[in-house]
Amino acid sequence: MATLVFIVLAYLIGSVPFAVIVSRTMGLADPRSYGSGNPGATNVLRSGNKKAAILTLIGDALKGWLAVYLAERFADAWGVGDFGLAAVALAVFLGHLYPVFLRFAGGKGVATAAGVLFAVSPMLGLAVMATWLIIAIFFRYSSLAALVAAVFAPLYYVFMYGFGPYSPAVIVMAILLIYRHRANIGKLIAGKESRIGQKKS
Repeated sequence: MATLVFIVLAYLIGSVPFAVIVSRTMGLADPRSYGSGNPGATNVLRSGNKKAAILTLIGDALKGWLAVYLAERFADAWGVGDFGLAAVALAVFLGHLYPVFLRFAGGKGVATAAGVLFAVSPMLGLAVMATWLIIAIFFRYSSLAALVAAVFAPLYYVFMYGFGPYSPAVIVMAILLIYRHRANIGKLIAGKESRIGQKKS
């Protein structure tokens, strides 16, 4: 029962739509009404408000980190095992992708996944973030950077820790990240993908 409670709470934390909350607080248009329609930091950046995009990025990453941190902090006291911790990591990520507060139409999960990985292991988080930054800086495609980082995340984890308790969650998150970027893959191939910071009507 405790494990189920942890999973549900993690999902609800992940469902908090920081892109919408930040945009409304700052008097900006709903991010679902322009650009890609995605309630995430990259789309908020298309509004031209860098501060809003940064706050969205931080919020989405923090909720991923917080859910896993709290689960690890209280797991022993409540008898939550490795399976429960992995499920919590995946649940907070799924909360962002399919948030109950936005009728299950959420973001693509890059920042939230990063927060989860940092909570699992700061070194793992840094390795994946460095991969994202390198691709983003050289190619200026957020989606391409996310796809490359998603591919490497499970490889980094296995290299660092073997097939540890979080392996299933990291692998599933990587697959879902790639799936959520399927439209971007088509645009990248067609040369129609917008670059970081580029406004989109």
